[in-house]
Amino acid sequence: MSTLRFKALSEAMNRRPVLVKEEGHRSSLFGANVFNKNKMRQFLTKDAYKSVLNAIEHGTKIDRNVADQVAAGMKDWALSKGATHYTHWFQPLTGGTAEKHDAFFEPDDEGGGAIEKFGGSQLTQQEPDASSFPSGGIRNTFEARGYTAWDPSSPAFVYGTTLCIPTVFVSYTGEALDYKTPLLRALQAVDQEATQVVHYFDKSVKKSLPRLVGNKNTF
Repeated sequence: MSTLRFKALSEAMNRRPVLVKEEGHRSSLFGANVFNKNKMRQFLTKDAYKSVLNAIEHGTKIDRNVADQVAAGMKDWALSKGATHYTHWFQPLTGGTAEKHDAFFEPDDEGGGAIEKFGGSQLTQQEPDASSFPSGGIRNTFEARGYTAWDPSSPAFVYGTTLCIPTVFVSYTGEALDYKTPLLRALQAVDQEATQVVHYFDKSVKKSLPRLVGNKNTF
């Protein structure tokens, strides 16, 4: 075992950087594998695009039928980028990231073949086993069911042949099992309090967006 470790370290130390040949301008390559607003305009219907923007900007819920439309558009875009799998990508309390992979594949019982399928239920929620992740003492092992839920505020992206869907990770009772959920809840609380303060000066303001600029927090 020790020999294998030294061999792995030796190969890692002697690894040469991969030369990447850029084709075209860097500005055209930036965000090429990200399902951003421009991509959503191309692959989503107007209603689906508007629903996702409302979810991002105002935190509104996305209807299940609209989620199916978003999933279909996201799947078509991912397949055009060479993706074969999708994953709910989250940040558990391990200091790293975690993923649960599934394929765009479902047997066709009627025709005896297979189809690429990705629906709203697969987009919005998955159920990984949370027993292997630290819990902070908030649950017992037999209560280790965890859920990953799609976070529309972070754009999906393709890495290699996998569509990565940013998600939050919570327990079956709603406790945060990741680093992102407390952050989103904190941003929501700051938004509510800051908006009330801004109303002393402008009643038309509906939302405050905290941003980090340099070493100062601004709105």
